[in-house]
Amino acid sequence: MTSVAKIVELSADSEKSFDDAIELGIKRATSTIKNVKSVWIKDQEALVDENRIKVYRVHMKVTFRLE
Repeated sequence: MTSVAKIVELSADSEKSFDDAIELGIKRATSTIKNVKSVWIKDQEALVDENRIKVYRVHMKVTFRLE
């Protein structure tokens, strides 16, 4: 059996940590996308305000198998 996969890019934010942003991104992606098989963290960034990190942001690629 041959399978075909698709990749979508998304960004997720958290005020807690990069790990939390990843978890939130995966949770949101899997709520609307079936057959998620992997997530690749493309990059990370932190938004700073008054010398403190206010937002942790991850940019990720989500791979899922098409039915």
